[in-house]
Amino acid sequence: MTEPPSPLHDSPVTVEVPGESGAPEEWVTLASPAGTASVDPPVSGRRILLQLVVGVVAVLAVVTGGGAFASQRLAEREAVNDAANTADLLAEAVVQPSLTDDLVDGDADALEVFDAMVRDRVLSDRVVRLKLWAPDGTVIYADQPELIGQRFELEGEELEVLRDPRTVAEISDLSRSENDLDRSISSKLVEVYRPIWTPTGQEVLFEIYAPYDQVSQRTGQLWRGFAGITLTSMLLFLLLVSPIVWRLSSRVRSAQRQREEALRAAVEAGANERRRIAASLHDGPVQELAAGSFVVAGAAAQADAAGQSALAGELRTVSATVRTSIRALRTLLVDLYPASMSRAGLVAALNDLAQTVATDDLAIEVAVDPGAADALTPEQERVVFRVAQETLRNSARHAAPGAAVLSLSRGDDGVVLEVSDDGPGFDVESVVRDPAHGHFGLRLLADSADDGGATLAVRSGDEGTTWRLTVPIEESR
Repeated sequence: MTEPPSPLHDSPVTVEVPGESGAPEEWVTLASPAGTASVDPPVSGRRILLQLVVGVVAVLAVVTGGGAFASQRLAEREAVNDAANTADLLAEAVVQPSLTDDLVDGDADALEVFDAMVRDRVLSDRVVRLKLWAPDGTVIYADQPELIGQRFELEGEELEVLRDPRTVAEISDLSRSENDLDRSISSKLVEVYRPIWTPTGQEVLFEIYAPYDQVSQRTGQLWRGFAGITLTSMLLFLLLVSPIVWRLSSRVRSAQRQREEALRAAVEAGANERRRIAASLHDGPVQELAAGSFVVAGAAAQADAAGQSALAGELRTVSATVRTSIRALRTLLVDLYPASMSRAGLVAALNDLAQTVATDDLAIEVAVDPGAADALTPEQERVVFRVAQETLRNSARHAAPGAAVLSLSRGDDGVVLEVSDDGPGFDVESVVRDPAHGHFGLRLLADSADDGGATLAVRSGDEGTTWRLTVPIEESR
């Protein structure tokens, strides 16, 4: 044949080129047990409920984390606002009326009087530190006497407060040098500062520190209220949704059972119809052709005895044609009703297939090990037969004139079917990557191998094409 082969093909399930397994590099695996898609398990109400519970727990954990963070931020905001209000109240009602120019100038008596007032009326569980700053950063007063008179650089926001009078409250990390003594109280304090003025109008920066403990207490209060509502809502949601999910899963399982029963009935109906057709074909045309073959063979023998050699030759040709038709019908019987192969046997089915496919232009040699055939299950026998049938037909189309070999043997990995021919090969990888439109041969072969849990490989070149099907078998067989 001068035109290039057009092998039956389409995109296979998996494509790989074995390298380290010992197979030649030109072998291309079209199907293997590892590439077989897994079947989803049936719907389970318990599994759905378990997934629902896990989902609710996960949501609850996320909400818990978010709630804790939100509660802390809200508590900090409330603590900052409370501290700002407290600072405004103390500044206007207590500290500013007691502030004098002598205190700002560093008078010792004025400092003693102011300190007594601060310790008596300002410092408490809600205010743990108080400082007065001059605009240049000098500490005018502090409840920690060692800080008085020291000078520290004011930060930009503190200077901005002096230029634009307002109250600023924030969480302080006490990292500045003037807070060295404050770190003995806590790692965090609520810091509030604002300007105040002496009777003559001198501006002073007023600063207090409130404890951070109230933030933690308020966070706990907010979190307990939030967690109670959230947990109750989640549990109520779970109680309300569980019966609905259970009912829906029950209906899904019922629908799934109905579909399975309908599919099983359709399969059984198809099998019964094929069985009826196969029985009618076997008991009718096949038996009649077999009887006719015997009659023609007897007539040929009588013609030989009568010296009519030309007539005898024609009768023998007719008898051979009838026997070929019988073998073709027996192969068709296997296609229609695969269970019929169990009675005839895989060896006989493969021999009939080879004789049916063989033509004057294609000689087919069959080498079948009966022990290998006996090691296969009925399902595996059908897989082997389908692959042998498809590959031999492909050889008949593309390898003639030439020869083909069909062999079935027992190997280390299982039962091995090989079908090879000496016809023109094809580029397997290019065919796999870009199959011709409308060709489904490779897909059918790969699907057949997948159905039997077998491995299908092919190699093709100038010396011909070889198909190899490896069917794993149980050692007990």
